[in-house]
Amino acid sequence: MNDFLGAHVSIAGGIYNAPERGAKAGCGVIQVFTQNTNQWRGKLISDPDILLFREKLAESGLNEVISHDIYLINLAAAPGELRDKSLNGFREEMIRCARLGIGKIVMHPGAHNGDGEEVGLRRIIEAFDQLIAEAPAYTGKILLETTAGQGTNLGYTFEHLRTIIDGSAHPDRFGVCYDTCHTFAAGYDITSEAAYHKVWDEFDRVIGLDRLQCFHLNDSKKGLNCRVDRHEHIGKGAIGAAGFSLIMNDPRFARIPKILETPKGDNNEMDEINLKVLRDMAEKA
Repeated sequence: MNDFLGAHVSIAGGIYNAPERGAKAGCGVIQVFTQNTNQWRGKLISDPDILLFREKLAESGLNEVISHDIYLINLAAAPGELRDKSLNGFREEMIRCARLGIGKIVMHPGAHNGDGEEVGLRRIIEAFDQLIAEAPAYTGKILLETTAGQGTNLGYTFEHLRTIIDGSAHPDRFGVCYDTCHTFAAGYDITSEAAYHKVWDEFDRVIGLDRLQCFHLNDSKKGLNCRVDRHEHIGKGAIGAAGFSLIMNDPRFARIPKILETPKGDNNEMDEINLKVLRDMAEKA
């Protein structure tokens, strides 16, 4: 069993239910939203619920819980209401994670909405410098997620992520979450052994493998360099089994959390199926 393999799990009924839900699905690590993703302001988590979450996590045997910020947040937005709400939303996320004891927050860097990539990246850097200063209770990592590059989304090149890290006054606070679907859609091919090694050599050169702190393992419904974000079950999409087998058997990534974000079925049975597919890849190698 790969103790660093898991899935995004629901917090329905209370965030303290997530560790048990993940363990029951066969996860060694889980990812959660710490609030309702459709609302800007999350419900305050009570002290008893915080304590219960920490107790349930300790009992679950999970190696780690990772948070994902809400999709409404856009730190590349121009000054105005959206940017203010985004700053407040991410600040609240940092504070919640500090209270919960969650040490990694995965986030999509943002979209420049027509103002240009250079402007958007600068806004993200400024936002993080402000947020890190304003939320000192959160001492964990912010994981910049690789994106597909849909619309005006930033983060679809390794260079974008490097620019954010280098531009920050706090470069040590950042890591990277490599989403296989997104990065494939952005043009990074891992479908053959030669292509796979080329991508990781480039990642190491531009960002550094030491920055890699998480994977999102998702196959892609669309083809290489399509710039479209459409997740598919493992081995059932355009990436195919070979790319995932290479990741699962790469000793460099053995202890990097690997989170499924594949389409859900009833009662998490598709998570269990996809987890088995990935574990079988590792065992048969």
